[in-house]
Amino acid sequence: MPETTDDGETAGVLATLLGCPPELLTVSLDQLRTLAVVHVTGTAQRAARALGREQSAVQKQLDTLNKAATRLVGEALVVKQGRGKDFLFTPSGEEAVLLARKTLLSWTDSLNHTRRRVGSTITFGTTEFTVQFLGAVWPTLRDDFESRGVHLNIEHVRTRDLWRKLDGKKVDLVCGSLAAEPGRPPTLDYDFLEWHRERVALLTNLTTRELPSTPVTADKLPGLPLLAPTAGLLSQFLSHWYGPGYRGALHVIADIDSLNYGLNLLTSQLLHGCLLTTDRVADAALDGRLPGQGLRKIDLADDYQPRLEIVTGLFARKGERERYATDHPLNQLWNAFADASPARSVPTALPD
Repeated sequence: MPETTDDGETAGVLATLLGCPPELLTVSLDQLRTLAVVHVTGTAQRAARALGREQSAVQKQLDTLNKAATRLVGEALVVKQGRGKDFLFTPSGEEAVLLARKTLLSWTDSLNHTRRRVGSTITFGTTEFTVQFLGAVWPTLRDDFESRGVHLNIEHVRTRDLWRKLDGKKVDLVCGSLAAEPGRPPTLDYDFLEWHRERVALLTNLTTRELPSTPVTADKLPGLPLLAPTAGLLSQFLSHWYGPGYRGALHVIADIDSLNYGLNLLTSQLLHGCLLTTDRVADAALDGRLPGQGLRKIDLADDYQPRLEIVTGLFARKGERERYATDHPLNQLWNAFADASPARSVPTALPD
């Protein structure tokens, strides 16, 4: 009987698989990773350092790949250019690197997807100051997770990277903060569990003569010497209030990439000015839980438009939890947070 279309397709796939050149079948994922790392680092020595191997082992893998490529396509992948110089990648080598990256990424994504589906590994992202949320809830789940062989992977996530990490499936849940209107739930394309809200304030080492302890109005803030965040949560407030080019509208005396760095600049008196922060961070600094000796906390007035406050909570990809059973680790984590009372059980977090 003649083969059906499906049978023909199956036969064609099988013929292709069985017809793979022997030289191609000897290439391993480890060798492909080494090739890609050499492409990034430039030399076998630097690649060996990154991989934690001997240089001779890296060179041996490159030699093996070169021999296989020469037999397969008639061209080596990498060429030495002299002592201390970066390798030259041939056109075939450049194509092989692209293929290696795609192959390794595809395998990694597939493994992560499978682990997430079966619940063997859950990746939880936290900012520097929301990690204590997880620390308070985790004891209620630890024994169950360990008995089932579920691994909880914890990853540090900056506020600026929350959505990128979630969208890229680098994390399954993330605890963080964002700017939102008072009394209204944030509009998000994510599942969101709210924990608490707080206002923004200023910390300053200016004297009361330079800056009285009265609420700072929206028209006064641009005239104050300000340590401005380069990105993240608090930059959202400044961008909403003064536009995307807020640095041009403000008197910025320093760009800071982390809260602690700004606090130390003020505490050490290296700079004299103000740092936009949160009520909780300001209180923690004044209480000695963060750097802040000699600083003053000053509230912001109510005339900033739009009116905003900090909302902290738990984020997950939209609708993903619904695809899993209630005893799936992703739902267990979510429900443990939902069942806990932030005011009673979970320490208030400090946004970064």
